Amino acid sequence: MGTLQITVGDLHFSARWEAEAAPRTVEAIRKMLPIEARLIHCRWTGESTWIPFGDFRPGLEYENHTSHPAPGQLAIYPGGISECEIFFPYGGCTTASKVGQLAANHFATVVADDGWDDRLREMGRRCLWEGAQAISIREVDA
Repeated sequence: MGTLQITVGDLHFSARWEAEAAPRTVEAIRKMLPIEARLIHCRWTGESTWIPFGDFRPGLEYENHTSHPAPGQLAIYPGGISECEIFFPYGGCTTASKVGQLAANHFATVVADDGWDDRLREMGRRCLWEGAQAISIREVDA
């Protein structure tokens, strides 16, 4: 299994799959790749961004789920009471929507390389103050 390469504007991240903890979720996300979308700030969740997928449903149940993903932990809410979405936090957050708290499946984690946390904060700043940013998520070395 490869790694994820995530690009937000000129910011680059590598992420490792959480295949042991979330095998069904990882498989569902791999089928969605590559993802080319807009990354939006989640003002109601705290320090996080998200990719909305609307009415799309990947057919997932809860697996390795959390309401408090750490910075750099990517998690998907598979839809239900709110739309399907991927959370990409850059600081402290609670996964939520306008209808309340959600639990999302943690499927990948950004690799802690030199400056990764500064890049995450910059990603969040841009989404908050400059608006939606282009995001690309691809698997490499598969």
